[in-house]
Amino acid sequence: MTTRSTRTPRRRTVVALAVVLSVVVAFTVRLVDIQVVDAQEYVAQSLSMGIGVTTTTYGTRGSIVDDDGTVLASSVLEYDAQLDPKLVGSVERTDDNGQTVDVDWPTIAGEIGAITGQSAEEVEKIVSDALAADPDSRYAQLATGLSTEQYRALADLDLPYLAMYSSPARTYPNGAVAGNLLGFMSSDGTPLEGLEESENECLASTDGSVTYEQGVDGNIIPGTEVDTAAVDGGTVSLTIDEDLQWYMEQLIAEQVQNLGAQDGQIMVVEVKTGEIKAAAEYPTVDPNDIDATATEDRSSRIFRDTFEPGSTFKALTAATAIDTGIATPTSTVTASSSETFASGATVTDAESHGATNYTLTGVLIDSSNVGISKFAEQIDSQTRYDYLQAFGIGQGSAVDFPGEAHGDLKTVDEWDPQTTLNISFGQGVSTTLPELVGAYQAIANDGTKVPLSLVSSCTQADGTVITNDAADSTTQVISSDTATQVQEMLENVLLQGSLAKSVAISGYRIAGKTGTGEIAENGSYKQGVYWTTLIGFAPADDPQYIVAVTLDQPTAVTSSAANASAFQDAMTQVLKTYRVMPSTTEATLLPKTG
Repeated sequence: MTTRSTRTPRRRTVVALAVVLSVVVAFTVRLVDIQVVDAQEYVAQSLSMGIGVTTTTYGTRGSIVDDDGTVLASSVLEYDAQLDPKLVGSVERTDDNGQTVDVDWPTIAGEIGAITGQSAEEVEKIVSDALAADPDSRYAQLATGLSTEQYRALADLDLPYLAMYSSPARTYPNGAVAGNLLGFMSSDGTPLEGLEESENECLASTDGSVTYEQGVDGNIIPGTEVDTAAVDGGTVSLTIDEDLQWYMEQLIAEQVQNLGAQDGQIMVVEVKTGEIKAAAEYPTVDPNDIDATATEDRSSRIFRDTFEPGSTFKALTAATAIDTGIATPTSTVTASSSETFASGATVTDAESHGATNYTLTGVLIDSSNVGISKFAEQIDSQTRYDYLQAFGIGQGSAVDFPGEAHGDLKTVDEWDPQTTLNISFGQGVSTTLPELVGAYQAIANDGTKVPLSLVSSCTQADGTVITNDAADSTTQVISSDTATQVQEMLENVLLQGSLAKSVAISGYRIAGKTGTGEIAENGSYKQGVYWTTLIGFAPADDPQYIVAVTLDQPTAVTSSAANASAFQDAMTQVLKTYRVMPSTTEATLLPKTG
């Protein structure tokens, strides 16, 4: 028989279980409603309440380094600081005695300003201006572009109303060294010039992001983080030598200023590889402070300027004459200082002289316009044009520098009688310094033209190395025998010419040629000013390096003699830098006249 006392506990148990079950069922229904039935609505509500947060993580833009790994351009983190005007005020701190003290806002403003380079009043005004514009403002920009040291100092103040955010910035540790080559970036990180622009595909990083949800207290809700990793940019390795580049920049700056020129350039190229070891110019630009440089001086004139090469072209005409069997280094023509040819064209030499029985070598030594014209008229015009193209004139260079110019070599159907002769000595045609250096590289390299290069490789963030294989695309412009003969002729130019003592380097055989190009302006040539060039290679018996020096309108000395000192100093430094062994044989003297 069941008693009242035994029924009561059972009833209580059943009731309790029923209550628990009801609660569980209620929670389950509600959970299903939240997570399944109305899930999208609740997600939308949470996002509208600002719970979802996404922050950007920055990849690092790659570095540009020289041939030895010296960093020429790199990225650093800078910091932007902001204040919350509504929270700005005094803060409590513990003094040296362990006592809690109240530090007022003006004092704090002074501490902030001492770090950011602002006065206390300026910091206070930032906050007051923000509140005046919006009494509920939660944002006031304190400072941008702060260094890591400034960031740490501000963080040590431990202010609840100060926030700081990092952003990448570009820096150039060597200032203006190679500035015209490197280029620079805009304030928003867009590459604007030079290698920063042309190599952006390698250098550019890819930003990542972190997305998460946070509670009203600002804490991240566990399990909600989604991280998309940033990818760093690659490293661009150049062919130039930073120390040699620096030296050449100091040298050309001195020469331009001493000789009263508009600007000047020096190029150094390794003969066998076509690698550019230095490309210096003045004026130059410091990419860290581009506003300090005039707009027209912020790019590279080496790659963007064209000029009439003058008598440096005589070596190309001579090479064509020899390679086609028209002449040898000792073939002769009789030339006076001024002659009118059967075509009606008149050619005049720079120096007055009577009829001279010049050898082809003598024409180069005395730089006779009339003499080289007489050899040129023996060569078919189309043949001459084809050789000039093969030498690279009018073709630009394989460097493909941003905005790189091409010389202007008119087609044969545009050659009138005067132009036909003028081109043989570098008038009526324009070129660029890389084109001219490339032509002489072919002569110095036994007739084989190797494309010039400025970038050697790109090393991507994952270690993959992409090399520049342009050097594999060689062209045999003239025969090895022709090249050897022209090398000897150019050595005789610097041995027997008027600049012999000015360019001589003890222990080394040097070859080269000068050029004094006229400057066209408004359809005619400017009077009394010239574009001067001296280009050569050493050692002449085993060419290793080419040096070219150009000056735009030097006034202290207006002829190519202005370039002699810089050429001698530049070539001497190159031979020292690369420890080129002195010549062990004597030069062969060739006759000037027959």
